Amino acid sequence: MAGPFSATSTTDDVLAGVDLRGKRILVTGVSAGLGVETARSLTARGAQVVGAARDLAKAEAATAQVRADAAGGGGLELIALDLGSLASVRACADALVAAGRPFDLVIANAGVMAPPFGLTADGFETQFGTNHLGHFVLVNRIASLLSPTARLVNVASSGHRFADVDLEDPNFTKGSYEPFIGYGRSKTANILFAVEFDRRHRARGVRATALHPGGIKTELGRHMGEATIDAMIDGINAELATEGKPLFQWKTIPQGAATSVWAGVVASADEVGGRYCENCHVSEITEGLISPISEGVRAYALDAERAKALWAKSEEMVGEHF
Repeated sequence: MAGPFSATSTTDDVLAGVDLRGKRILVTGVSAGLGVETARSLTARGAQVVGAARDLAKAEAATAQVRADAAGGGGLELIALDLGSLASVRACADALVAAGRPFDLVIANAGVMAPPFGLTADGFETQFGTNHLGHFVLVNRIASLLSPTARLVNVASSGHRFADVDLEDPNFTKGSYEPFIGYGRSKTANILFAVEFDRRHRARGVRATALHPGGIKTELGRHMGEATIDAMIDGINAELATEGKPLFQWKTIPQGAATSVWAGVVASADEVGGRYCENCHVSEITEGLISPISEGVRAYALDAERAKALWAKSEEMVGEHF
């Protein structure tokens, strides 16, 4: 069953009765939060999960429950991946390709949010380089491993509404850096990457989608102080009150990871392919307020021509063509 599910559905709700024995799945960012829960829910249904993480020691400790809950032949193996270093990304991809074992699903979950200005090892603005370009190279390098019915799920964000991609100045060399503008650019890029990847691979049965997991308290917000987060929530609630809507509520981590597994293994491929999802359903295009908790996706994030242009710019930046 593909539903009905909602914002309060958990991974266990979504995967109830689902048998993933024999499936092999790659999940990035398994050292904390959504990545750990995503891996746990999948291995508990029999999937073999390859968990990628920058800090393997941290990931090993964080995934103890993943191993404890594994059932039906499910299991977890870890692989090193620093998305902020293309050398690390290429080494990870090369190791996976050399092993030659296909994947049925890739969940590009890892990311950073609103850090101070910085550059990756390759000189890219931290968020665009890590959230988009790292996954862009990884996924394209292992595309040959995707089985004929495989899916790519990019964990984006409603934060894409903060900004479209800037193909002329992706590294903020011409203007002042704003953390959430950078975040918005990178999350829009996650969605556009899914749109173009879906277009390029759907003829062979491989589909791609992107999603907003919801507002969840995880390590993603480590660059924001509690006062900043509280002020944001106060602003959101004031906006909701004027619209006569319920006040904001944080999602739990199992609720936050639910849309990833729904889009990856429960929803139909044609339903989610090339689309943007949230709260375990496909979203509609909306314009207007930027409230990070209201539903909807901006038209620029699904624009096919914009997606092609981003792909070309990304290839230029990483010096590699796919």
